[in-house]
Amino acid sequence: MPRSSVTVPFALALVLTAGLTACGGDAVHGKPGAAGVGDPYFPRMGNGGYDVTHYGLTLSYDPRGRRLTGTAEITAKATQDLSAFHLDLLGMHVSGVTVEGREAGWSRAGQELTVRPHDELDKGETFSATVRYAGTPRTITDADGSKEGWLRTADGALGLGEPTGSMAWFPGDHHPSDKASYDLRITVPKGLQAVSNGELTSEETRNGRTTFTWHTAQPMASYVATLAIGRYDVTRSTAKSGLPVYVAVDPTQTGASKKVLGKIPEIVDWEEYNFGPYPFSSTGAIVDRPDDVGYALETQTRPVFAGAPDTVILVHELAHQWFGDSVTPKSWRDMWLNEGFATYAEWLWQEDHGGDSAQEIFESLYKGEYYEPVDSSEVWAFPPADPPSAAQISDPPVYYRGAMVLQKIRQLVGDDTFYDIVQGWTAGHRHANADTAEFTAYVEKAAPDKDFGGIWKDWLYGKGKPAHR
Repeated sequence: MPRSSVTVPFALALVLTAGLTACGGDAVHGKPGAAGVGDPYFPRMGNGGYDVTHYGLTLSYDPRGRRLTGTAEITAKATQDLSAFHLDLLGMHVSGVTVEGREAGWSRAGQELTVRPHDELDKGETFSATVRYAGTPRTITDADGSKEGWLRTADGALGLGEPTGSMAWFPGDHHPSDKASYDLRITVPKGLQAVSNGELTSEETRNGRTTFTWHTAQPMASYVATLAIGRYDVTRSTAKSGLPVYVAVDPTQTGASKKVLGKIPEIVDWEEYNFGPYPFSSTGAIVDRPDDVGYALETQTRPVFAGAPDTVILVHELAHQWFGDSVTPKSWRDMWLNEGFATYAEWLWQEDHGGDSAQEIFESLYKGEYYEPVDSSEVWAFPPADPPSAAQISDPPVYYRGAMVLQKIRQLVGDDTFYDIVQGWTAGHRHANADTAEFTAYVEKAAPDKDFGGIWKDWLYGKGKPAHR
Protein backbone atom coordinates (compact mmCIF):
# COMPACT_ATOMS: atom_id res chain seq x y z
CA MET A 1 0.00 0.00 0.00
CA PRO A 2 1.53 3.38 -0.95
CA ARG A 3 1.81 6.09 1.65
CA SER A 4 -1.55 7.71 2.28
CA SER A 5 -0.14 11.24 2.33
CA VAL A 6 0.47 10.94 -1.42
CA THR A 7 -2.50 8.92 -2.63
CA VAL A 8 -5.49 9.15 -0.29
CA PRO A 9 -5.83 11.37 2.81
CA PHE A 10 -5.50 9.21 5.90
CA ALA A 11 -8.92 10.02 7.34
CA LEU A 12 -10.53 9.16 3.99
CA ALA A 13 -8.56 5.91 3.84
CA LEU A 14 -10.11 4.90 7.16
CA VAL A 15 -13.60 5.65 5.83
CA LEU A 16 -12.98 3.68 2.64
CA THR A 17 -11.63 0.74 4.62
CA ALA A 18 -14.70 0.75 6.84
CA GLY A 19 -16.88 0.81 3.74
CA LEU A 20 -15.10 -2.16 2.19
CA THR A 21 -15.57 -4.11 5.40
CA ALA A 22 -19.27 -3.38 5.42
CA CYS A 23 -19.47 -4.73 1.85
CA GLY A 24 -18.12 -8.09 2.87
CA GLY A 25 -14.34 -7.64 3.21
CA ASP A 26 -12.29 -9.00 6.10
CA ALA A 27 -13.61 -7.77 9.43
CA VAL A 28 -11.68 -4.93 11.03
CA HIS A 29 -11.19 -6.01 14.63
CA GLY A 30 -8.64 -3.42 15.74
CA LYS A 31 -8.75 0.31 16.30
CA PRO A 32 -6.12 3.07 16.16
CA GLY A 33 -3.94 3.49 19.22
CA ALA A 34 -4.26 6.76 21.12
CA ALA A 35 -2.25 9.77 19.96
CA GLY A 36 -0.87 10.57 23.41
CA VAL A 37 -0.90 8.96 26.84
CA GLY A 38 -2.65 11.82 28.64
CA ASP A 39 0.32 13.12 30.61
CA PRO A 40 -0.91 15.99 32.84
CA TYR A 41 1.59 18.42 31.32
CA PHE A 42 2.31 16.95 27.87
CA PRO A 43 -0.91 15.13 26.89
CA ARG A 44 0.17 14.66 23.25
CA MET A 45 3.47 12.99 24.13
CA GLY A 46 3.68 9.23 23.98
CA ASN A 47 1.22 6.95 22.24
CA GLY A 48 -1.28 4.25 23.11
CA GLY A 49 -1.70 0.72 21.85
CA TYR A 50 1.87 -0.55 21.95
CA ASP A 51 5.03 -0.76 24.04
CA VAL A 52 8.43 -0.21 22.43
CA THR A 53 11.10 -2.74 23.37
CA HIS A 54 13.96 -1.63 21.09
CA TYR A 55 15.12 1.23 18.88
CA GLY A 56 17.62 0.59 16.11
CA LEU A 57 18.74 3.99 14.78
CA THR A 58 20.99 4.31 11.73
CA LEU A 59 21.92 7.96 11.25
CA SER A 60 24.22 10.13 9.16
CA TYR A 61 24.95 13.78 9.89
CA ASP A 62 26.76 16.53 8.02
CA PRO A 63 27.42 19.52 10.33
CA ARG A 64 28.13 21.85 7.42
CA GLY A 65 24.80 21.20 5.74
CA ARG A 66 23.07 20.49 9.08
CA ARG A 67 21.34 17.55 7.43
CA LEU A 68 20.43 14.40 9.33
CA THR A 69 19.48 11.26 7.44
CA GLY A 70 17.97 8.43 9.44
CA THR A 71 16.36 5.02 9.46
CA ALA A 72 14.58 4.06 12.67
CA GLU A 73 13.77 0.39 13.19
CA ILE A 74 11.33 0.16 16.07
CA THR A 75 10.43 -3.14 17.73
CA ALA A 76 7.26 -3.04 19.80
CA LYS A 77 4.53 -5.18 21.31
CA ALA A 78 0.88 -4.38 20.61
CA THR A 79 -1.12 -3.87 23.81
CA GLN A 80 -4.42 -3.89 21.90
CA ASP A 81 -5.68 -4.94 18.50
CA LEU A 82 -4.29 -2.19 16.27
CA SER A 83 -5.55 -0.92 12.94
CA ALA A 84 -3.18 2.07 13.18
CA PHE A 85 -0.70 3.60 15.61
CA HIS A 86 1.15 6.85 16.19
CA LEU A 87 4.80 7.84 16.55
CA ASP A 88 6.06 11.19 17.86
CA LEU A 89 8.21 12.98 15.26
CA LEU A 90 8.53 16.75 14.98
CA GLY A 91 9.70 18.12 11.65
CA MET A 92 11.92 16.06 9.33
CA HIS A 93 10.75 14.67 5.98
CA VAL A 94 9.47 11.09 6.01
CA SER A 95 10.16 9.17 2.81
CA GLY A 96 8.64 5.81 3.72
CA VAL A 97 7.29 3.53 6.43
CA THR A 98 7.09 -0.25 6.60
CA VAL A 99 5.54 -2.53 9.19
CA GLU A 100 6.70 -6.13 9.27
CA GLY A 101 8.53 -5.51 6.00
CA ARG A 102 5.44 -4.36 4.08
CA GLU A 103 4.77 -0.80 2.94
CA ALA A 104 2.41 0.98 5.33
CA GLY A 105 0.13 3.95 4.87
CA TRP A 106 1.08 7.02 6.84
CA SER A 107 0.22 10.68 7.37
CA ARG A 108 1.60 13.68 9.29
CA ALA A 109 -0.14 16.15 11.57
CA GLY A 110 2.02 18.28 13.83
CA GLN A 111 4.21 15.98 15.91
CA GLU A 112 2.12 12.91 15.09
CA LEU A 113 3.25 10.39 12.47
CA THR A 114 0.22 8.12 12.03
CA VAL A 115 0.97 4.67 10.61
CA ARG A 116 -1.56 2.20 9.17
CA PRO A 117 -0.03 -1.27 8.71
CA HIS A 118 -0.89 -3.31 5.64
CA ASP A 119 -2.16 -6.02 8.00
CA GLU A 120 -3.74 -5.26 11.34
CA LEU A 121 -1.75 -6.08 14.48
CA ASP A 122 -3.13 -8.40 17.12
CA LYS A 123 -2.93 -7.70 20.83
CA GLY A 124 0.22 -9.32 22.21
CA GLU A 125 1.92 -9.40 18.80
CA THR A 126 5.53 -8.24 18.56
CA PHE A 127 6.07 -6.20 15.41
CA SER A 128 8.72 -4.08 13.72
CA ALA A 129 8.18 -0.68 12.09
CA THR A 130 10.80 1.07 9.98
CA VAL A 131 10.72 4.81 9.28
CA ARG A 132 13.02 6.46 6.72
CA TYR A 133 13.44 10.20 7.22
CA ALA A 134 15.79 13.15 6.64
CA GLY A 135 16.06 16.89 7.07
CA THR A 136 17.31 19.57 9.44
CA PRO A 137 16.29 18.63 12.99
CA ARG A 138 14.60 21.34 15.00
CA THR A 139 15.65 23.09 18.17
CA ILE A 140 12.69 23.22 20.55
CA THR A 141 12.08 26.09 22.97
CA ASP A 142 10.44 24.78 26.13
CA ALA A 143 7.72 26.48 28.13
CA ASP A 144 10.40 27.65 30.59
CA GLY A 145 12.52 29.14 27.79
CA SER A 146 15.26 26.50 27.71
CA LYS A 147 16.42 24.89 24.46
CA GLU A 148 16.34 21.18 23.65
CA GLY A 149 15.89 18.84 20.73
CA TRP A 150 18.74 19.22 18.23
CA LEU A 151 21.22 21.92 19.28
CA ARG A 152 23.83 23.19 16.88
CA THR A 153 27.24 23.41 18.56
CA ALA A 154 30.50 25.11 17.61
CA ASP A 155 31.73 22.03 15.74
CA GLY A 156 28.74 19.70 15.45
CA ALA A 157 25.45 19.05 17.19
CA LEU A 158 23.95 17.83 20.44
CA GLY A 159 20.69 15.90 20.79
CA LEU A 160 18.92 16.41 24.13
CA GLY A 161 15.43 15.31 25.05
CA GLU A 162 14.07 16.54 28.38
CA PRO A 163 11.14 16.71 28.35
CA THR A 164 10.11 16.47 24.66
CA GLY A 165 13.18 17.03 22.48
CA SER A 166 14.02 13.51 21.34
CA MET A 167 11.17 13.61 18.84
CA ALA A 168 13.22 16.21 16.94
CA TRP A 169 15.78 13.59 15.81
CA PHE A 170 14.09 10.20 15.84
CA PRO A 171 10.51 8.89 15.75
CA GLY A 172 9.21 6.94 18.73
CA ASP A 173 6.99 6.71 21.76
CA HIS A 174 8.42 9.76 23.50
CA HIS A 175 7.05 9.54 27.02
CA PRO A 176 9.00 8.42 30.12
CA SER A 177 6.56 5.58 30.73
CA ASP A 178 7.83 3.64 27.67
CA LYS A 179 11.47 2.59 28.04
CA ALA A 180 13.48 0.48 25.60
CA SER A 181 16.95 -0.74 24.68
CA TYR A 182 18.86 1.04 21.91
CA ASP A 183 21.37 0.44 19.15
CA LEU A 184 22.58 3.64 17.51
CA ARG A 185 24.82 3.72 14.44
CA ILE A 186 25.94 7.22 13.45
CA THR A 187 28.18 8.27 10.54
CA VAL A 188 29.96 11.65 10.62
CA PRO A 189 32.85 13.29 8.74
CA LYS A 190 36.28 11.90 9.59
CA GLY A 191 37.89 13.82 12.44
CA LEU A 192 34.69 14.18 14.43
CA GLN A 193 33.51 11.94 17.24
CA ALA A 194 29.94 10.82 17.87
CA VAL A 195 29.15 9.98 21.50
CA SER A 196 25.95 8.43 22.79
CA ASN A 197 24.59 6.33 25.65
CA GLY A 198 25.81 2.90 26.69
CA GLU A 199 28.89 1.26 25.22
CA LEU A 200 30.82 1.99 22.03
CA THR A 201 30.89 -1.35 20.21
CA SER A 202 32.64 -0.32 16.99
CA GLU A 203 34.35 2.57 15.23
CA GLU A 204 35.20 2.37 11.52
CA THR A 205 36.47 4.95 9.01
CA ARG A 206 35.89 4.62 5.27
CA ASN A 207 35.96 7.12 2.41
CA GLY A 208 36.44 10.10 4.68
CA ARG A 209 33.63 9.29 7.10
CA THR A 210 33.60 7.51 10.45
CA THR A 211 30.81 5.32 11.79
CA PHE A 212 30.34 4.89 15.54
CA THR A 213 28.04 2.19 16.91
CA TRP A 214 26.63 2.48 20.44
CA HIS A 215 24.64 -0.13 22.38
CA THR A 216 22.37 0.49 25.37
CA ALA A 217 21.20 -2.82 26.80
CA GLN A 218 19.31 -1.57 29.85
CA PRO A 219 15.90 0.09 29.33
CA MET A 220 16.12 3.83 28.64
CA ALA A 221 13.47 6.54 28.43
CA SER A 222 13.89 8.56 25.27
CA TYR A 223 14.25 11.85 27.15
CA VAL A 224 17.62 10.70 28.51
CA ALA A 225 18.90 9.49 25.13
CA THR A 226 21.66 11.69 23.72
CA LEU A 227 23.90 12.10 20.70
CA ALA A 228 26.90 14.46 20.77
CA ILE A 229 28.76 15.14 17.53
CA GLY A 230 31.95 17.20 17.42
CA ARG A 231 35.61 17.23 18.34
CA TYR A 232 36.20 15.71 21.75
CA ASP A 233 39.11 14.62 23.86
CA VAL A 234 38.06 11.09 24.81
CA THR A 235 39.38 9.23 27.84
CA ARG A 236 38.56 5.68 28.88
CA SER A 237 39.18 4.27 32.32
CA THR A 238 37.79 1.71 34.74
CA ALA A 239 36.44 2.19 38.24
CA LYS A 240 37.57 -0.06 41.09
CA SER A 241 34.43 -2.12 40.62
CA GLY A 242 35.37 -2.74 36.98
CA LEU A 243 32.74 -0.33 35.65
CA PRO A 244 33.86 1.23 32.34
CA VAL A 245 34.14 5.04 32.38
CA TYR A 246 33.93 6.88 29.03
CA VAL A 247 34.40 10.66 29.08
CA ALA A 248 34.24 13.02 26.08
CA VAL A 249 35.26 16.66 26.58
CA ASP A 250 35.36 19.57 24.16
CA PRO A 251 39.08 20.49 23.85
CA THR A 252 38.38 24.00 25.13
CA GLN A 253 37.14 22.48 28.41
CA THR A 254 39.69 19.69 28.91
CA GLY A 255 42.01 21.47 31.31
CA ALA A 256 39.27 22.90 33.50
CA SER A 257 37.40 19.57 33.62
CA LYS A 258 40.19 17.11 34.25
CA LYS A 259 40.34 17.21 38.05
CA VAL A 260 36.60 17.04 38.65
CA LEU A 261 35.89 14.38 36.04
CA GLY A 262 38.64 12.29 37.58
CA LYS A 263 36.35 11.96 40.61
CA ILE A 264 33.69 10.01 38.68
CA PRO A 265 34.79 6.58 40.03
CA GLU A 266 34.91 7.95 43.59
CA ILE A 267 31.46 9.54 43.28
CA VAL A 268 29.91 6.42 41.77
CA ASP A 269 31.39 4.31 44.59
CA TRP A 270 29.97 6.71 47.18
CA GLU A 271 26.56 6.74 45.52
CA GLU A 272 26.53 2.94 45.33
CA TYR A 273 27.17 2.81 49.07
CA ASN A 274 24.21 5.12 49.70
CA PHE A 275 21.75 4.25 46.92
CA GLY A 276 22.53 0.65 46.02
CA PRO A 277 24.30 -1.00 43.07
CA TYR A 278 24.97 1.18 40.04
CA PRO A 279 22.10 0.38 37.63
CA PHE A 280 23.93 0.42 34.27
CA SER A 281 26.87 -1.20 32.51
CA SER A 282 29.01 1.94 32.07
CA THR A 283 29.28 5.55 33.19
CA GLY A 284 31.02 8.74 32.14
CA ALA A 285 30.28 12.28 30.96
CA ILE A 286 30.04 14.59 27.95
CA VAL A 287 31.29 18.15 28.36
CA ASP A 288 30.50 20.72 25.69
CA ARG A 289 31.14 24.45 25.63
CA PRO A 290 29.00 26.67 27.87
CA ASP A 291 27.57 28.48 24.84
CA ASP A 292 26.49 25.20 23.22
CA VAL A 293 23.99 24.22 25.90
CA GLY A 294 22.75 26.21 28.87
CA TYR A 295 22.35 23.43 31.44
CA ALA A 296 23.48 20.00 32.61
CA LEU A 297 21.33 16.97 31.88
CA GLU A 298 21.26 13.42 33.29
CA THR A 299 21.49 11.60 29.95
CA GLN A 300 21.72 7.89 30.74
CA THR A 301 25.23 6.57 31.57
CA ARG A 302 26.78 9.76 30.18
CA PRO A 303 25.48 13.06 31.66
CA VAL A 304 25.94 16.21 29.57
CA PHE A 305 27.50 19.36 31.03
CA ALA A 306 27.67 22.94 29.78
CA GLY A 307 31.34 23.61 30.39
CA ALA A 308 33.53 22.14 33.11
CA PRO A 309 31.30 20.95 35.99
CA ASP A 310 32.01 21.38 39.67
CA THR A 311 31.89 18.41 42.01
CA VAL A 312 28.40 19.09 43.35
CA ILE A 313 26.72 19.20 39.94
CA LEU A 314 28.61 16.05 38.95
CA VAL A 315 27.24 14.34 42.08
CA HIS A 316 23.75 15.56 41.15
CA GLU A 317 23.76 14.29 37.56
CA LEU A 318 25.34 10.95 38.46
CA ALA A 319 22.73 10.48 41.21
CA HIS A 320 20.12 10.74 38.47
CA GLN A 321 21.38 7.43 37.10
CA TRP A 322 19.46 5.89 40.00
CA PHE A 323 16.74 8.53 40.33
CA GLY A 324 15.23 9.30 36.96
CA ASP A 325 17.22 7.08 34.62
CA SER A 326 16.79 3.71 36.34
CA VAL A 327 13.73 4.55 38.47
CA THR A 328 11.88 6.66 35.91
CA PRO A 329 8.72 8.67 36.60
CA LYS A 330 5.43 7.43 35.20
CA SER A 331 4.47 10.99 34.30
CA TRP A 332 6.06 14.43 34.38
CA ARG A 333 4.05 15.23 37.51
CA ASP A 334 6.45 12.89 39.35
CA MET A 335 9.50 14.97 38.43
CA TRP A 336 10.32 15.59 42.10
CA LEU A 337 11.24 11.90 42.43
CA ASN A 338 14.10 12.73 40.02
CA GLU A 339 15.18 16.16 41.16
CA GLY A 340 14.38 15.94 44.86
CA PHE A 341 16.57 12.84 45.20
CA ALA A 342 19.41 14.25 43.06
CA THR A 343 19.38 17.49 45.07
CA TYR A 344 19.37 15.52 48.30
CA ALA A 345 22.38 13.58 47.00
CA GLU A 346 24.23 16.92 46.85
CA TRP A 347 23.35 17.55 50.50
CA LEU A 348 24.51 14.10 51.56
CA TRP A 349 27.79 14.51 49.66
CA GLN A 350 28.47 17.79 51.43
CA GLU A 351 27.55 16.22 54.77
CA ASP A 352 30.04 13.37 54.18
CA HIS A 353 32.81 15.59 52.79
CA GLY A 354 33.32 18.30 55.36
CA GLY A 355 30.44 20.61 54.40
CA ASP A 356 27.15 21.48 56.04
CA SER A 357 24.93 18.62 57.13
CA ALA A 358 21.69 17.92 55.29
CA GLN A 359 19.81 19.26 58.31
CA GLU A 360 21.84 22.48 58.30
CA ILE A 361 21.08 22.97 54.62
CA PHE A 362 17.40 22.25 55.30
CA GLU A 363 17.34 24.89 58.06
CA SER A 364 19.10 27.52 55.95
CA LEU A 365 16.61 26.96 53.14
CA TYR A 366 13.71 27.24 55.54
CA LYS A 367 15.06 30.48 56.99
CA GLY A 368 15.81 31.94 53.57
CA GLU A 369 19.55 31.95 54.21
CA TYR A 370 20.62 29.28 51.73
CA TYR A 371 23.87 30.13 50.00
CA GLU A 372 22.87 28.96 46.51
CA PRO A 373 21.47 31.58 44.10
CA VAL A 374 17.81 30.76 44.63
CA ASP A 375 15.16 33.14 45.94
CA SER A 376 13.93 31.42 49.12
CA SER A 377 10.35 32.52 48.43
CA GLU A 378 10.39 30.46 45.21
CA VAL A 379 10.84 27.25 47.22
CA TRP A 380 7.30 27.62 48.59
CA ALA A 381 5.63 28.62 45.31
CA PHE A 382 3.85 25.27 44.90
CA PRO A 383 3.91 21.69 46.25
CA PRO A 384 6.77 19.62 44.79
CA ALA A 385 4.42 16.78 43.84
CA ASP A 386 2.02 19.07 41.97
CA PRO A 387 3.65 21.69 39.70
CA PRO A 388 1.02 24.07 38.28
CA SER A 389 2.15 23.77 34.65
CA ALA A 390 4.68 22.32 32.22
CA ALA A 391 6.73 25.51 32.53
CA GLN A 392 7.31 24.80 36.23
CA ILE A 393 8.32 21.15 36.38
CA SER A 394 11.97 22.22 36.80
CA ASP A 395 11.35 25.09 39.23
CA PRO A 396 12.89 25.34 42.75
CA PRO A 397 10.08 23.57 44.67
CA VAL A 398 10.65 20.40 42.65
CA TYR A 399 14.36 20.38 43.55
CA TYR A 400 14.73 22.00 46.95
CA ARG A 401 11.39 21.33 48.60
CA GLY A 402 11.54 17.84 47.12
CA ALA A 403 14.86 17.34 48.93
CA MET A 404 13.34 18.77 52.11
CA VAL A 405 10.64 16.07 51.98
CA LEU A 406 13.38 13.45 52.03
CA GLN A 407 15.10 15.10 54.96
CA LYS A 408 11.81 15.12 56.89
CA ILE A 409 11.45 11.39 56.21
CA ARG A 410 15.02 10.80 57.40
CA GLN A 411 14.36 12.80 60.56
CA LEU A 412 11.26 10.77 61.34
CA VAL A 413 12.58 7.25 60.70
CA GLY A 414 16.31 7.58 61.52
CA ASP A 415 19.32 6.88 59.34
CA ASP A 416 19.21 3.08 59.30
CA THR A 417 15.60 2.89 58.15
CA PHE A 418 16.01 5.85 55.78
CA TYR A 419 18.85 4.23 53.85
CA ASP A 420 16.94 0.93 53.83
CA ILE A 421 14.06 2.85 52.22
CA VAL A 422 16.28 4.50 49.62
CA GLN A 423 18.10 1.32 48.63
CA GLY A 424 14.91 -0.73 48.65
CA TRP A 425 13.23 1.86 46.43
CA THR A 426 16.02 1.78 43.82
CA ALA A 427 16.16 -2.03 43.92
CA GLY A 428 12.42 -2.59 43.75
CA HIS A 429 11.92 -0.24 40.78
CA ARG A 430 15.22 -0.81 38.99
CA HIS A 431 14.85 -0.12 35.24
CA ALA A 432 11.12 0.53 35.76
CA ASN A 433 8.67 3.39 36.27
CA ALA A 434 7.11 4.69 39.46
CA ASP A 435 4.93 7.53 40.68
CA THR A 436 4.51 9.53 43.86
CA ALA A 437 1.68 7.39 45.22
CA GLU A 438 3.88 4.31 44.93
CA PHE A 439 6.70 6.08 46.73
CA THR A 440 4.58 7.24 49.66
CA ALA A 441 3.03 3.78 49.98
CA TYR A 442 6.48 2.19 49.92
CA VAL A 443 7.76 4.52 52.67
CA GLU A 444 4.73 3.84 54.86
CA LYS A 445 5.14 0.08 54.44
CA ALA A 446 8.86 0.29 55.31
CA ALA A 447 8.16 2.15 58.56
CA PRO A 448 4.63 1.11 59.62
CA ASP A 449 5.07 2.47 63.14
CA LYS A 450 5.57 6.04 61.91
CA ASP A 451 2.95 8.63 60.96
CA PHE A 452 3.86 10.27 57.64
CA GLY A 453 0.54 12.09 57.25
CA GLY A 454 1.96 15.46 58.19
CA ILE A 455 4.91 15.14 55.81
CA TRP A 456 2.70 14.24 52.88
CA LYS A 457 0.04 16.85 53.70
CA ASP A 458 2.30 19.78 54.54
CA TRP A 459 5.59 19.21 52.72
CA LEU A 460 4.78 17.09 49.67
CA TYR A 461 1.29 18.29 48.70
CA GLY A 462 0.69 21.36 50.87
CA LYS A 463 0.52 24.89 49.50
CA GLY A 464 2.66 27.61 51.02
CA LYS A 465 5.40 27.40 53.62
CA PRO A 466 4.72 24.65 56.20
CA ALA A 467 5.14 25.20 59.90
CA HIS A 468 8.45 23.86 61.18
CA ARG A 469 10.12 23.58 64.55
